[in-house]
Amino acid sequence: MIKGRGVRWLGTVLAVSSVLVSGCAYSADPDDLPGRYRDDKSGGEITLGTDGTFSATSLSTEPSEEPSDFRGRWEFVDSSASDFVYLTVDDLGPGKANGIQLYPTGEGTVEFRVPDDPWFLELSKQTAP
Repeated sequence: MIKGRGVRWLGTVLAVSSVLVSGCAYSADPDDLPGRYRDDKSGGEITLGTDGTFSATSLSTEPSEEPSDFRGRWEFVDSSASDFVYLTVDDLGPGKANGIQLYPTGEGTVEFRVPDDPWFLELSKQTAP
């Protein structure tokens, strides 16, 4: 009898948890993503073009790394866990790896990060000058 209640309770907890987690993920509209995003602290910027290209200025993928400029192509990934933008960098230097991602968080902001790394920059979408 107790075992049956425990299984039902566990099932209820898992169901509620999945609803809460899925409610936390932001679902982005890829048509709203193109534009210029800026981190006010570092001055780093990334521009997503409507043609699927991007350019980044004064950005680094780690706090200990010197900021650099790079460009490439971007692709929107509609994921059930969390939508993101995958950046493929052109002309990578030695020891550099592709895999930089932007995670839209709503309100015109994206998080610039490397997968499985807790460090990120929050970039805000800028209005046209």
